Amino acid sequence: MKDVFINKEHVELFKILKFEGIASSGAEAKDMIAAGAVLVNGIIEKQKRKKMVAGDTIELNGEIFRLKLGANDSNSM
Repeated sequence: MKDVFINKEHVELFKILKFEGIASSGAEAKDMIAAGAVLVNGIIEKQKRKKMVAGDTIELNGEIFRLKLGANDSNSM
């Protein structure tokens, strides 16, 4: 499980996929979500702009990402 650090709550799902490099663009992130390839907290999520908060998990292609509030480095959202 990989930790993803956010500096505020309510970050949109597609933005996390884009800024973490999971998707190469916002459009690709939205397509992945629309296709049902992304699970949030273990459930298929189809809302591209789903508001994510610390403690949520994102699963894609068998890899799990956990959101944490705070700064790990300068790349935090």
